[in-house]
Amino acid sequence: MEWSARTGTVAALGTGGLALGTGALLVEPVGRVLLGAAALLLLALATRSLVLRPRLAAGPAGVVVRTLTGRLELPWPQLRVQVRETRRRGLRSRLLELDTAAGVDDAGVLVLLGRWELGSDPADVARALAGLDPTRR
Repeated sequence: MEWSARTGTVAALGTGGLALGTGALLVEPVGRVLLGAAALLLLALATRSLVLRPRLAAGPAGVVVRTLTGRLELPWPQLRVQVRETRRRGLRSRLLELDTAAGVDDAGVLVLLGRWELGSDPADVARALAGLDPTRR
């Protein structure tokens, strides 16, 4: 199974970036700088989402998380999956927490992924991962 940012969201970011870049050509110099920076930001976010596709993949050996520096392979026996829920100013947010216990050779890995990166609710992804985990059966 694989999870990544929604295609429509990535397309909207790219379209918005192109629109802002075009608009930057039509305004005065100060507005050009501001619109150009906003366009670059949106295009960078769209490119990042395309490059990191799929963001999370699960298979028989474990979970693979794609990052800008490479791939993290997290084997099932060492993996702990939780959903972290926080409330701030009346808004609720959920994060999928993937944690490997610190072993003798390494310090462990902690990965936090939100709804944006997964394209679906982190609680649903956690349930799917629990169903795929062969060590829980």
